[in-house]
Amino acid sequence: MSVVELKIDLEAERREILKRYRKLLRTAKPFLKDNDAKLIKKAFTLAADAHKDMRRKTGEPYIYHPIAVAQICVEEIGLGTTAIICALMHDVVEDTTITLDEIEAIFGTKVAKIIDGLTKIAGIFEQGASAQAENFRKLLLTLSEDVRVILIKLADRLHNMRTLSSMSRDKQLKIASETTYLYAPLAHRLGLYAIKTELEDLYLKYAEPKVYKEIAAKLKSTKTRRQQFIREFIRPIEKDLKAEGMSFAVKGRPKSIHSIWNKIKNQGKTFEEIYDLFAIRVILDSTPEHEKAICWRAYSIVTDHYRPNPERLRDWISNPRANGYESLHTTVMSHSGQWVEVQIRSRRMDEIAEKGYAAHWKYKGNQTNVNEGIDAWLNQVREVLEHNDKSAIEFINDFRGHLFQDEVFVFTPKGDLKVLQAGSTALDFAYSIHSQIGSRCLGAKVNGKLVEISHTLKNGDQVEILTSTKQSPREDWLKFVVTTKARANIKEALKEINRQYVTDGRDIVARKLKVLGLELTFDVTNQLRAFFNSRDPNDLFYRFGKGYLQPDEIKRWRIARDSHKKAQEAKAALNGTIEDGKALVKELKRLHGDRPDSDMLLIGEDMDKIDYTLASCCNPIPGDEVFGFVTINEGIKIHKTTCKNARELLSTHGNRVIKAKWTSQLVAFLAGIRIKGTDRVGLVNDVTKIISKEHKVNMRSIIVDTNEGGIFDGKIKLYVHDTEHLNILIAKLKKVKGIFEVIRFEYAD
Repeated sequence: MSVVELKIDLEAERREILKRYRKLLRTAKPFLKDNDAKLIKKAFTLAADAHKDMRRKTGEPYIYHPIAVAQICVEEIGLGTTAIICALMHDVVEDTTITLDEIEAIFGTKVAKIIDGLTKIAGIFEQGASAQAENFRKLLLTLSEDVRVILIKLADRLHNMRTLSSMSRDKQLKIASETTYLYAPLAHRLGLYAIKTELEDLYLKYAEPKVYKEIAAKLKSTKTRRQQFIREFIRPIEKDLKAEGMSFAVKGRPKSIHSIWNKIKNQGKTFEEIYDLFAIRVILDSTPEHEKAICWRAYSIVTDHYRPNPERLRDWISNPRANGYESLHTTVMSHSGQWVEVQIRSRRMDEIAEKGYAAHWKYKGNQTNVNEGIDAWLNQVREVLEHNDKSAIEFINDFRGHLFQDEVFVFTPKGDLKVLQAGSTALDFAYSIHSQIGSRCLGAKVNGKLVEISHTLKNGDQVEILTSTKQSPREDWLKFVVTTKARANIKEALKEINRQYVTDGRDIVARKLKVLGLELTFDVTNQLRAFFNSRDPNDLFYRFGKGYLQPDEIKRWRIARDSHKKAQEAKAALNGTIEDGKALVKELKRLHGDRPDSDMLLIGEDMDKIDYTLASCCNPIPGDEVFGFVTINEGIKIHKTTCKNARELLSTHGNRVIKAKWTSQLVAFLAGIRIKGTDRVGLVNDVTKIISKEHKVNMRSIIVDTNEGGIFDGKIKLYVHDTEHLNILIAKLKKVKGIFEVIRFEYAD
C-alpha cells in the first residue's frame, strides 16, 4: 500500500470515528446537563489518543469498540453521562499506559471506581485458580458500590458478541460459553430482556451454528404466513380498543431462536410442532394510576374474541417479578385452532421490560413495589458479596444461584409480600427475614398448619416462623435450602462450628505425612483432596478431624500415587510439566514442528505422546466438534463443545482449554441412539438386523420399553467410527416401518 493510499484510509477512518462519536452525542442529548458534553468530549479524546495505535481483530480502529459500548449504554440500556464516560474509557487502564490515579484526578473517584471494576486483574494465578472467575468476582464486588459497573460490562459483552465472527474458533467457544453461563442470566436478573435474548441467540450462533442457521431459515421461510396470521388475529382486538378510545400499539414478534431451540431440545419437539412461535404484545398509553385497570380492560377485550387457557394466565401486574418485570400474559385459542400468547402492558411497563434496571430507576417513586423488588435483590447480592472468603469458582456458583428465573410469592403473618426463588422452603423464608431467625428456625406454620423447616412453599402461602434459642444450623440443612442467602449463612455458621475439626484434621494429616517422609504442601493437599473426593481442602481436613477418614488411609493414596507416577514417567519425560493450556500448546508446537495445526491436540495421532482420555460425561466420537481440557489430576480430557459441562469449563477455566481435532483412525467409539415408534411384531428384529448385519455394527446394550399406548421406546449403545457413520445408520433406521424418531442421545458412563 502506498503512502497516499494509507493517508486516504486514515482520513476515512478519522471521519468514521467522528461520525460515530457525534451519533453518540445526539442519542445522549436528552440526558445531558450543564457541563456533561465537555466531560464526554474529554473522555473521548483521552480514549481515542490512548487507543490510537491499537486495532481490533477485524482490522478496525480499536476506538470503534468503546464508542459502540457507550452507544449501547445510552440507546439500549438508557444510562447517562457517568456511564458514557466510563464506557469510553473502560479499556484504557487495562490496555494502555494510563493509570487509575490519572483518571481519578481528571474525572473523580466515582468514575475511577467503576473503571477499576471493569479492569481485569493482572498477574499470575496459583494452580487450580481461574483467571476468568477471579475477574468476574472482582467485577461483582464493585456492584456493592455502583450497579452501573455491571450494566456497562453487559454492554461491553454485547458488542463483543456482535463482533465475535473475527475471533478464532476456540476463542468464540470460550467467550460464547462464558456469555450464556454468566452474562445472559445476569441480564435477565436485571430485567434487560432484549439484551438477554440477543446474548442467548448469539451464543447459539457460535456454539451450534448448524442448529442456529436451520431455525433462522425456518423462521424466515414462515415469516409471510406468520405476518398474515398476526394481521387477521389482531384486527378485531384493534377495532374494540379504538372503540374504547384507548391509545395503543400492537406488535407481533417471533420467539427468540434460543428459546425455540430450548423447546425443541427439552420437549423433544420439531420446529413445526411448537405452537407458540410468536407472541402478540399490546402496549397501552396510560397514566401510572390507571394502567392496571386499563390493562385488565384490554385483557377483557382479547378474551371476548378468543377463548383463554385458564392455566396460562400470568398476572405480573399485581405481583411484579423480582427484577421489576410487569405484564399480563394469557394464552388464547385463535379461530384457526392455534394457541397464541398475548402480552398486555403499559408503555412504562414495556420500557422497563426492554431496558430493565436503568428504566426502573427512571420511574423510581412512582412504582415502589417494582423498586423494592430490584432493590431487595441488590441488597441480597451485597450480602452474598460480604461472604468473600471462598474460592472464586465457589463464589460464582453461589452467585449463579441468585440468577434464578422462576419465583414464588408468599406472605408474612402481617400480610407483607416476600418474593423467593421457586422451590424455596420454610427455612429459606426464615433466612430471608433475618440470618438469626434462620439460624434459630425450629419449624413453621404455613396457612395455620405446622410444617417442617424443609417444607416447600407455594404461591400464596402465609408463613409464620417458629424459633428456639437452642436451635443451631446443621449440615443437612444445605440439602433442602435453595436461596443463596440461606446457603451462605448456613455455610458461615457451620464453618465456625467446624473450624476446630478442620484444625485437628490438618494436624492429623500433617503428622501422618511426616511419618511417610512427606510434607503437607499445596500440591499434596490437592492430590489428597482429589483422591478422597473432597470438595476443597477444608472439607478434606474436616473429614479427618471428625474421624470419617482414618490416618492409615493416607497410605492408600501414597501407593496409588507412586504407581501412577511410574506409569507416567515415560510420558512426563517427553511432555514436561503441563499445568495449563499455554504449557500444553507450547509442548504440542515442539512435538508437531512447523505445520498449520501445530497448536492443536491431534486425537489419535498424539496418543503415544500426550496423555489424554475421552470424557465420560459426553463420550465424543470422530466428527463431533471437541476441545481439550487440562485437568489437575486426571490428565487431558476431550469434551464435545455441546457437552453439558462445556459451558462451565469454558467459562471458568479458559486458561486450561486447548484446541483439539480428530485425525483419521479405524477405531470404534461408543455412541447412543434413541428410537421411538409404533410397536409391532418383528420391529426389534428389523432394527437389530440393520445395525448388526447390514452395517456390521457391534451393540453394547439395547433397552426396549413399550407403554400402554403401544409406543415403542428403545435406547441402544453401539460402536461406530465417526459421526458420518452414525448419521448413515440413523437415516437407514428412520426408514423402518413404524419408526417415527431416531436421535443420538448423550449419556454418561
